[in-house]
Amino acid sequence: MVSNDDGVLRAPLRLEYPFTRTTGQVVGGFLTGLREGMVLGAKRADGTVMCPPLEYDPITSDPLTELVEVGQSGTVTTWTWNGEPRAQQPFSQPFAWAMITLDGADTPMLHGVLVDGPDAMSTGMRVSLQWRNEREGHIADIAGFVPEEA
Repeated sequence: MVSNDDGVLRAPLRLEYPFTRTTGQVVGGFLTGLREGMVLGAKRADGTVMCPPLEYDPITSDPLTELVEVGQSGTVTTWTWNGEPRAQQPFSQPFAWAMITLDGADTPMLHGVLVDGPDAMSTGMRVSLQWRNEREGHIADIAGFVPEEA
């Protein structure tokens, strides 16, 4: 401790958090799958598949441990246009935020659809995933979704 002329005792303090958090089996498996170029979902007790997966079923609270591969194409269930992306967002050009239910999944995931404008978007449209060239096991390994050719 150090005492200054004002009579107040002071001591240096270093605030530390000497631990690391792991992603766990389910989320870690999902992220590893992305790095390897596949999308995984968690199979629930009723046979439905949640993608992206959680470690527990949000309805029953049952733990989820079985990962299954889902498709890389899906259906837009709802969307909104983002005409002026912010610096923190994943895309620098205008894009659509969309809830996309991938083939083989029963729950939608949120991601960006890269189209020229809102007239190119519609609920029910089919989209396909586009991968980044270099992947590291992060949701940003998905560069975005693009409309499927009719």
